[in-house]
Amino acid sequence: MPKHPLPEDIEPQPLVPMLRAQKGRGAVSNMQGRYEVHAREKFYDDWSDREVIDDSSDSAETDAPRPWKTQVLEETAKTILTRNQSPDIPFSISLNPYRGCEHGCIYCFARPTHSYLGLSPGLDFESKIYAKVNAPELLRRELAKASYVPSGIALGVNTDAYQPCERELKLTRRVLQVLQECEHPVAVITKSSLVERDIDLLAPMAAKQQAIVAVTITTLDPAIARTLEPRATTPLRRLETIRRLTEAGIPVGVSIAPVIPFVTEPDLERILAAVADAGAINASYIVLRLPWEVSPLFQQWLEAHFPDRAQRVMNRIRDMRNGKDYEADFGKRMRGEGIWTDLIKQRFDKCIERLGITRRSGSFGTLDGSRFRRPLIVPAAENTRSKSKGGQFDFFDDGM
Repeated sequence: MPKHPLPEDIEPQPLVPMLRAQKGRGAVSNMQGRYEVHAREKFYDDWSDREVIDDSSDSAETDAPRPWKTQVLEETAKTILTRNQSPDIPFSISLNPYRGCEHGCIYCFARPTHSYLGLSPGLDFESKIYAKVNAPELLRRELAKASYVPSGIALGVNTDAYQPCERELKLTRRVLQVLQECEHPVAVITKSSLVERDIDLLAPMAAKQQAIVAVTITTLDPAIARTLEPRATTPLRRLETIRRLTEAGIPVGVSIAPVIPFVTEPDLERILAAVADAGAINASYIVLRLPWEVSPLFQQWLEAHFPDRAQRVMNRIRDMRNGKDYEADFGKRMRGEGIWTDLIKQRFDKCIERLGITRRSGSFGTLDGSRFRRPLIVPAAENTRSKSKGGQFDFFDDGM
């Protein structure tokens, strides 16, 4: 059984693979998650009526995949801060106001988390978004605990805190307002220009060394970005975001993630030169990760968009992963190993040295939590389990 009950008013959409790219979507199928009990596959038994399509007429267009609607659903969460002890990442506490992400990045390591909800890591992940509507109130209660010790919170790690629905819901902004009020350090991770909306909060915090921003840039090629991360801000617009944040006095680092052999990897030096010119103070990179369902989804994407090099890409990934699609071991999962891993590292190190920017450090040591103060107003605790309320916001997207 999924951890979350599925809201009854979610619009049913097929779980069968489509294997055809849709405009504005990253995944090319809605493959089932690994916890599903029953497997489904498309099969025509010749009993149902079929519409005969005349290829010479406009009716042939009816064979095209129908638009995949975005649904944003309310979730009342039980907790809001996630803690980890991973030596591979520079933070121990993270906060995610949303489950699922409409940006639709095919490489997203968070896709398999939708399987816990009884949904697909494919198209469901980028079209059925859960908004944790009580996130700001939960954060206030966490910060008010006598046992709480301030440490830099990474905002928007699993899924982007500035994805499209944030424009209306403003959950991320309300979370930042709580952190500003408490003078709590925060590191924002995003690939959206919407972060510029909150410069009025981030700039004063940055002046006290309480805020930094990391912008993710995968490629500078707009055609590749359009299929790789279809609803994220364009690469050139992200460079402008780096400039605007820098001009506002907010330190900006860049994450080149993921590095995909023969797809985004040739862009490595160009990206570093562009972000240095835009004002980024440091940079890091992560080699493509393919945990769980991300691997078949990514391979479907390769076959749909880069059939000429699909096998070559996967061969190189396996060269860097000891013959496997993915290795989850600490120290290996972000970088890989072997000669190709070493070559990427050498290219990165030589380039940042030439450009005069630094490699991102292993912690949020530059953030200052010494001024932290507990919130004055604390909402009453809710005696409720984490659940989806079944509520649904009234803004939909037709996928076009």
